[in-house]
Amino acid sequence: EGALAQRAASTADKSYTKSLLDKGAAKIGEKIREEADEVSVAIAQEPDDNVASEAADVLYHLMVGLLFRKIPLRRVQAVLGARFGVSGHTEKAARPPKG
Repeated sequence: EGALAQRAASTADKSYTKSLLDKGAAKIGEKIREEADEVSVAIAQEPDDNVASEAADVLYHLMVGLLFRKIPLRRVQAVLGARFGVSGHTEKAARPPKG
């Protein structure tokens, strides 16, 4: 997070992170979807090194999205921690409706 925040303070011509942040939520979301598809394909049919590389791309772009929204990673970790020991089906059913 610290490195990404430093890059956000850079210029877009020197930092891919800054260029993504400047392009906004739609572009960041597009990259997350693209990278999620690539890791999905890798999981199904590529070597472990490719899976790890594609997973890193997903995590990077997700962290850029969190930075864009000013949501610290520790907040996401807290949500995951609160779900520990709860069935995924139960947790999902208890979520409030979106919208």
